Amino acid sequence: MRIRVICLFIVLMLGVFGCSPSGQSRQQALPQSEAPKAKVNNISNKSSILLGWNAFGTTDIYIEQNNASPEMNVVSPRWFSLDEERIVSGEADQRYIEWAHGAGRKVWAFFGNQFNAELTDKMIGKRDNHKKIAEMLKEKLVPAKIDGVNVDFENINPKNKDDFDHFVKELKSTLGPHGIVISVDVTRENPDPFWSGSYDRKALGETADYIVMMGYDEDLGGGEKVGSVASLSWVEEGIQLLMKDVPSEKIILAIPFYTREWVTNLQTNQSIRFDRNMIETEQILMDKKLDKKYDSKTKQNYVEFVENGEKHQIWVEDETSLKNRLDLVKKYNLRGSAVWYVGQEIPGIWTIFR
Repeated sequence: MRIRVICLFIVLMLGVFGCSPSGQSRQQALPQSEAPKAKVNNISNKSSILLGWNAFGTTDIYIEQNNASPEMNVVSPRWFSLDEERIVSGEADQRYIEWAHGAGRKVWAFFGNQFNAELTDKMIGKRDNHKKIAEMLKEKLVPAKIDGVNVDFENINPKNKDDFDHFVKELKSTLGPHGIVISVDVTRENPDPFWSGSYDRKALGETADYIVMMGYDEDLGGGEKVGSVASLSWVEEGIQLLMKDVPSEKIILAIPFYTREWVTNLQTNQSIRFDRNMIETEQILMDKKLDKKYDSKTKQNYVEFVENGEKHQIWVEDETSLKNRLDLVKKYNLRGSAVWYVGQEIPGIWTIFR
């Protein structure tokens, strides 16, 4: 969900769905002592949700990463994908599910469209397929005792807007009776017709149990431009816009564990970008001996340096930026937060979610 260019590259090069490597590890189960209980064992009607996506790893890696956050009460492994031949590709890992339930976490399995507009049109553009897809998901989710599905369809042709809404209704009709929660990811509103205009947020909010607003990729939303992946005012405005269509108690705010390093040639003024997770950013700050400065415009810390005729700029994701976003969750009484993705964070960051 979310670092589009990298995800598309990995899909093409590795032949995997979404951004997740295929073939989940099925090694011997970890000792029970390695699966600490989460603070919230059940998601009541009033408890706050903290969802963490798992990507780019195996079950053993996911379990190790998830253990870093006792506060996280929902986990979403990238298991399932829309597939033209198989309809739905991917399999659940029962060992992961047993670990998650033993640790007091709900499992909302990720179901994506590979960011592929053409594939999405072929599959959900024909409404006869909707029931087939929903039934196949039911066959995979119900026996495995999976608690929910996180629908992450991005880069949808605007002509399929109503088709996608109808598809989510079919999922709710088919999976809802089995107690399976339906959450749908949507971008923060932006001018791009495929990445934003293809969502009927009001209709989706009426059907789904939760709407997850991906509060990042500001720098890509209106055409690539040097800047923060999620300035606070941009995120807040996105929440306000979404609340016109979706009740606040249904909204989950997704927060990035990544940023971008922008490198601008001082002679040509041409810029390129590099995706940096929180760990990589911290290493750059240490290696370059950089001091962060607070940017009052974006409400986050910022660093820059010049090297070999190039200017490097990073709007840093850290305790400051994340805390400011979590304050928005409280301010607007949202249902909770989500993080993209677990494993990119710096040590100790989870304490701000308490």
